[in-house]
Amino acid sequence: MEPIAITGVSQTPYRERMIDKTAYDLVYEVTRDALADAGLGIHDIDNVITVSNDFVDGRTISSMAVGEAAGAHDKNISTVEGDGAFGAFYGAMRALSGFDTTLVVAHGKGSEGDMGLITNAMFDPVYQRHLGIDALTAAALQADVYMTRYGLTEEDFAEVSVKNHQNARNNPLAHLPLDITVSDVMKSERLSDPIKRLDCSPISDGAAAIIISTGRASSRSRTRPIWIRGVAHCSDAYFPGDRNLADSPALRLAVKRAYAMAGITNPLKNIDVVELYDAFSYMEPLWLEGMGFSEPGSGARLLKDGVTRMDGILPVNPSGGVLSAHALVVAGLSRIVECVLQLRGEAREHQVPGAETALAQGINGPCGQSHCVWILSVNQ
Repeated sequence: MEPIAITGVSQTPYRERMIDKTAYDLVYEVTRDALADAGLGIHDIDNVITVSNDFVDGRTISSMAVGEAAGAHDKNISTVEGDGAFGAFYGAMRALSGFDTTLVVAHGKGSEGDMGLITNAMFDPVYQRHLGIDALTAAALQADVYMTRYGLTEEDFAEVSVKNHQNARNNPLAHLPLDITVSDVMKSERLSDPIKRLDCSPISDGAAAIIISTGRASSRSRTRPIWIRGVAHCSDAYFPGDRNLADSPALRLAVKRAYAMAGITNPLKNIDVVELYDAFSYMEPLWLEGMGFSEPGSGARLLKDGVTRMDGILPVNPSGGVLSAHALVVAGLSRIVECVLQLRGEAREHQVPGAETALAQGINGPCGQSHCVWILSVNQ
């Protein structure tokens, strides 16, 4: 198959309430800026993918409200309801099927809704939804299982929050750049044991966009192409009770396929930077285990040993991650954008020196039911 690359990226700042901008405004802004980044005009785009969520937007077929803002008039357009990394996956497939240039844009304004009510709707309507379970309480169950299985502590997870919020202090787009300690995390309000407020990502507004080009079309762009070397996704069982919440076979399978495509044989050696989906602090070590960077139950050791810090051999979430900016639906696409900036050497104050290969991850569903993994590289 012809190689494909990301040739343009854009994202907004992530803020608590963007009352001065509609979803339409956000989509237009990142579409315009991604085109400018690539040095292209809207006439150069063959195909458009918009990523949105009816529940978050508060309207049926909400994608219809932003197609025009994404420049999709008189173009082939597809819509994805889910995380932006999965929308980008669809965009990559469209590129492989013959479209030279594909724009993928995602937006989220979670501040306008009730996240407890919205995320409750992803659970089974007969047996689970009436219990009031939502993304937070489901994550608390997963964190508890993970801790119990491997003898981990709340302090282990708190260290992740400290690291990522500190990283966010070097990222002007981050929603929550904080200078905090483990003690601060432990003293913060308990929301659902063992999760405390500073273990949680914020509810952010924002948008992001990328342009995917075929190899033959990448020369039209002014930017250095960042090649998509491997990408895969996999989904686990719908019912959380049917899964081993202390492990993620869906992530393991997705990452195995992505590594095989990219020729990754030793992830800790072959990958220079990781941007993963840490909606809650416990997710970073758990997902790192699933990605093969450590053995089950030992992901927290990576941070303790300094491996995942900015000066470590595998910086994880140098942008501050989802813990520091979480626009629902956008977060996975933002991870891809951040990896592209790292590989171009354009991440400014949170740049990882010499990064050549990066891993980006998005998730869908409760407790990481589905995972989408991207391996990006400066080398074709």
